[in-house]
Amino acid sequence: MSLAVGVNSSSKNMGLDDETGAEVSEAKTAKTATDVDQSSTGLVREPSESSMYVTEDDDDDDEVKKIELGPQCTLKEHIEKDKDDESLRRWKEQLLGSVDVNSVGETLEPDVKILSLAIKSPDRSDIVLPIPENGNPKGLWFTLKEGSRYSLQFTFQVSNNIVSGLKYTNAVWKTAVKVDSTKEMLGTFSPQSEPYTHVLPEDTTPSGIFARGSYSARSKFVDDDNKCYLEINYTFDIRKDWQSV
Repeated sequence: MSLAVGVNSSSKNMGLDDETGAEVSEAKTAKTATDVDQSSTGLVREPSESSMYVTEDDDDDDEVKKIELGPQCTLKEHIEKDKDDESLRRWKEQLLGSVDVNSVGETLEPDVKILSLAIKSPDRSDIVLPIPENGNPKGLWFTLKEGSRYSLQFTFQVSNNIVSGLKYTNAVWKTAVKVDSTKEMLGTFSPQSEPYTHVLPEDTTPSGIFARGSYSARSKFVDDDNKCYLEINYTFDIRKDWQSV
């Protein structure tokens, strides 16, 4: 569940084959596929060899894998790569769209600003959640109706440079017990003047007497460099009905 509990998380751990030979074979295959993809696009930063054997971070979130990436490039440097390859040049132009390279091309660090969060449900009008500057909403942030269908929508702006591997992570606790951990890969985005919108797959809130009550949660938006663009610590309720508007 994206904001609450019960989601089939896209970040479930995939176990390695018990045989050493299978592990080495899978790692080599992954590295070969990565090298081919990166050489053909020139816009994705190459992972170091050690990143093929990543382990879970020891943080309470259990949500971020540490990956060592190659050096960052400015947007101008990305465009200059393989500039004699006509097909790659057209592909890059399509990816970057109407980006003003002269205004952002010398900046290494991308910037992502989360503009709005909204809960969408066929049972009611959208719930637009205000984002406080300090990332900590005061009091109850929202209420979900038990057994209801809903999806979470993000609207965000990317500037300065390409952001690689932007992802949404969420952890939920009830009475100090961690009940859910979710990770959703949003993707890689180029800077542009128009904001991006991403809607998570529809989910259903749990129901029953044990599902109702108050929860605490922490949501983050991070990229492949483990740079956090927004962290929100909040509380919400699951009740028999939606909160009155």
